[in-house]
Amino acid sequence: MERLIARLARTPRGRRRGADARWAVWLALAFAGVTTVLDWASGGLTVARADLWALLAVAVCTVLRPPRVTAGGGWLTVRGLVRVRRVRTDALVGVWRDGRIATRLLLWDVHGHRVTLDLGVLVADPLLWHELDTGARRSLEAGTLRHGTEILRLLGRDLDDTATRGILGASGLG
Repeated sequence: MERLIARLARTPRGRRRGADARWAVWLALAFAGVTTVLDWASGGLTVARADLWALLAVAVCTVLRPPRVTAGGGWLTVRGLVRVRRVRTDALVGVWRDGRIATRLLLWDVHGHRVTLDLGVLVADPLLWHELDTGARRSLEAGTLRHGTEILRLLGRDLDDTATRGILGASGLG
């Protein structure tokens, strides 16, 4: 049991990721159902066309599936549609915030690896934020983090405020 807990602590998973993945599956199934029914109603449905709609539904699901973000002792990995990107959080060179509406965080390490992740992932998974913050503090102590300390400080404050509002709201105090 302790090994399982240690493994879960090493690789936190976003709580919203499962809901987002289910949403992608439901949208793909709805797409397949609607297109198949419309094709059948028009009288043009064949086995080949039904296979085409199923294949397109799989493509829709694949595109809409959110990237998987995991983190552990000094690393953060984003598994997207095609690529897997990994950055050493304990050897960060810079952190940049990108976008006004859909804000993203760009992390760059000393090895030249870059990762871009949605800030909603960090809001949904405090353990992921903890791993990133711990690695960034190690980078700052090592002297490699040259850009983005203020961004991380403000982001940490915002995430703490969000978590506090959520706790107070759930307890009926907020």
